[in-house]
Amino acid sequence: MGLIKEPKDVDLSTKSEPWSEQELADFRKIMQDIKSKNAKRKDKASLLTIKQPQTV
Repeated sequence: MGLIKEPKDVDLSTKSEPWSEQELADFRKIMQDIKSKNAKRKDKASLLTIKQPQTV
């Protein structure tokens, strides 16, 4: 892996600013919603993947 040359007039360095309390609350709510949706999907998928006895 080599070094990447920074093009002229482009700054590739990033500085992250701390989130405000409102942004943090919004992010936490979004993550909670995503986790609950994923849990529901996982439950539904586990019910569908239970092997049914096959009749011959």
